[in-house]
Amino acid sequence: MSLCLSGIRSLPKFWKSNPCLGLSPGHSSYLSLRVYCGIRNQQRWFSLKTMCPQDTKSRNLLITKARYLRKDEGSNKQVSSDFPHLFAAGAAKKRSQMNPQSKDHALPPVRNAIQVPTKPLNSEEWDKLKEEFKGKTSFENWISSQMARCHSSVDVAKSLLAWVAAKNNGIVGYDLLVRYLYLCVFHKQTSEVIDVYEIMKARYKSLESGGYSLLIRGLSHSDRWRESLLLLEDIKKVITPSKKNYNDCIQGALLHQDVNTAWHLYQELLGHDLIPLLETLKAFFDFGKDIKDDHYSNKLLDILLYLRNNQLYPGESFAHSIKTWFESVPGKQWKGQFTTIQKSGQCLGCGRTIEPIHLSPEEYEFLKGKIMKDVIDGGDQYKKTTPQELKRFENFVKSSPPFDIVIDGLNVAKMFPKARESKVLLDVVSQLAKQNLRLLVLGRKHMLRQRSRWRKDEMEKVQKQASCFFADDISKDDPFLLYATLHSGNHCKFITKDLMRDHKACLPDAKTQRLFFKWQQGHQLAIMNRFLGSKVTFQHIFSYDTVVQTTGDSWHIPYDEDLVERYSYEVPTKWLCLHRKT
Repeated sequence: MSLCLSGIRSLPKFWKSNPCLGLSPGHSSYLSLRVYCGIRNQQRWFSLKTMCPQDTKSRNLLITKARYLRKDEGSNKQVSSDFPHLFAAGAAKKRSQMNPQSKDHALPPVRNAIQVPTKPLNSEEWDKLKEEFKGKTSFENWISSQMARCHSSVDVAKSLLAWVAAKNNGIVGYDLLVRYLYLCVFHKQTSEVIDVYEIMKARYKSLESGGYSLLIRGLSHSDRWRESLLLLEDIKKVITPSKKNYNDCIQGALLHQDVNTAWHLYQELLGHDLIPLLETLKAFFDFGKDIKDDHYSNKLLDILLYLRNNQLYPGESFAHSIKTWFESVPGKQWKGQFTTIQKSGQCLGCGRTIEPIHLSPEEYEFLKGKIMKDVIDGGDQYKKTTPQELKRFENFVKSSPPFDIVIDGLNVAKMFPKARESKVLLDVVSQLAKQNLRLLVLGRKHMLRQRSRWRKDEMEKVQKQASCFFADDISKDDPFLLYATLHSGNHCKFITKDLMRDHKACLPDAKTQRLFFKWQQGHQLAIMNRFLGSKVTFQHIFSYDTVVQTTGDSWHIPYDEDLVERYSYEVPTKWLCLHRKT
């Protein structure tokens, strides 16, 4: 028997996170399978060990790109690269690299120093390798997992199946067969995949989700791609198919020019409240370069609005596909360029001003109500404070004039570990007080007790320049911070290095979470540095919203750079600017 499959992009990540492809450890289904070890063509083998070697090509590309960016940014650089903006893509990664206390933990030593074979082995060679294995698990399962992890050649995996079959009267375990299928898919050995598919179809009435997913991916790029749709229907009988399943079927339909099926599957995907993979959306734009149809074009524009409404960002390759499609639309004269946005919100490409970050009065009131209900009143603050103290704080805020800035006192004081905490807090408060800003400092009662890091005289100076509320030492500051800031009005800012991810997660739906993040970006002040004396520098607050946006004759699309690691609470700094030529 020979086996094979095609078209696989994200399966390496899929395998890393699901090494057993969703199979239960005790899976006892077996398949009677006669295999032989045959190599059709001589191939060049490369060394593969248990731990795959570092990708030096990617590393060199990263270095080259970093040099290019430093050269390219020049006078347009908006903040010092030493102090990345709190919400800028890659900022968290840079901060972790700048923190000397942040060190990678050494990996434990590998117990099994067995090398993954780089060429097919005969029965005696597999026997010898098994004798050298010192692990507690099954050798066959361990070696097949390592082969999948390092993407061994199909021929090497086939020799393993031949050896297992010879030892078990022609029977190969289901788990082993699925891992072989994975390698066939990864190496795009389509004929092999079809062979495995025929065997499984004849032997089993149904499969587990991992087997279905591999077969769908493998078949979708073959002439038998419509059978992947049948497998999708089989999955629906048990569970909702994954967005990866839909992605493979959609890409198969587009590859074979069945546009209607592709759009039908896309709508079905959205109907399940699944967020489509960006590569799915990219496939529609790539296919659209050859389609001169207004109806299709309008659907692509709807995809861009979907990105906007869900605050999704295309990757660099996807952004190039969008640019290429716009410039291919006949008679529209679209021109695209990759650019950045100035602090003022002006696009350096076309000169237009990007949408402001500030919430409308209606959005602000909506968000305020949601946070009060789901975070302040319905959150977990009572686990860290008491209803009596929260009520005391509410009365304190309501009896005070609106504040301009609310300061998380303990959080700010600990921003510079080598400095005395009360001195840091006093420096920040004094600097802001000179600007005639009405300040509220939130703290805890222990901050008022004389200690080496909390001087009483400095805290008294803080209290003279700002309103202060000191909660019990067991209390949690964040609900107080949010309450005071929101109650003071849309102009009020707050200072903390806490990114409020837990509170964002408490909000009930994606729309409210997006509004919260937008409000947070426009209201959270970040301290960049503290110099000798009392000089404290703050980062600018974003004046523009980082979402896909259009004016009809222009589009501005923020996108993720390929080599920049962006966390979920960060936003891209690079933009695709599209406008019509005049």
